[in-house]
Amino acid sequence: MARTGKLYLPAAGHDWALPLYDPFVKLAGGEPTRLALIEQAAIRPGHRVLEIGCGTGSVLVLVKRRHPDTEVVGLDPDPKALARARRKAARASVSVALDQGFSGDMHYPDRSFDRVLSSFMFHHLDTVEKERTLGEVRRVLKPGGVFHMVDFAGGARSGGFLARMLHAHHRLADNDEDRVLTLMRQAGLVDVRKVREGAIFFGHMPLKYYQASVPE
Repeated sequence: MARTGKLYLPAAGHDWALPLYDPFVKLAGGEPTRLALIEQAAIRPGHRVLEIGCGTGSVLVLVKRRHPDTEVVGLDPDPKALARARRKAARASVSVALDQGFSGDMHYPDRSFDRVLSSFMFHHLDTVEKERTLGEVRRVLKPGGVFHMVDFAGGARSGGFLARMLHAHHRLADNDEDRVLTLMRQAGLVDVRKVREGAIFFGHMPLKYYQASVPE
């Protein structure tokens, strides 16, 4: 059951900045990053795909356009972002399910998805929520299902202009590769690894792509 009254960090840091989020991410190079994550996920016809922290729905729409024979679900705590995601899906003439809720308290049944995706969301979470989220990802994935994630590379020196824009400097510091991989293993995921690296915002903000599986 979801915890009522729980706070969350909006996608753009503040509600007033939400209309600027999609143009900003597009300018920063977000769409190629999302496409790379979708390609990494190796989605097949008949798969059920969940994106946690789906925000304004950009990844969901891309997945459904490229894989029309899949069921696509998005989860996010922000009703304003979900409203934008609904409008975006309608404009694209694709059907996706959108649910309001937190990644650390999912209402989905055990073993209900083939893929879980996360794009630019994990750094928003504190350590406790990271642990809860990965535990829930492990629970809702089917045996053999795979979690695919892209996020900003963290560490003691993480920061700079984009981090300040995202109001996430202190959380990025807890988002380094070793920490992320350790949390995934502690959640019971296997074949945990960094897949590749990249960057957005004209190369000034490094990214890392990860994947981890549920044992068959």
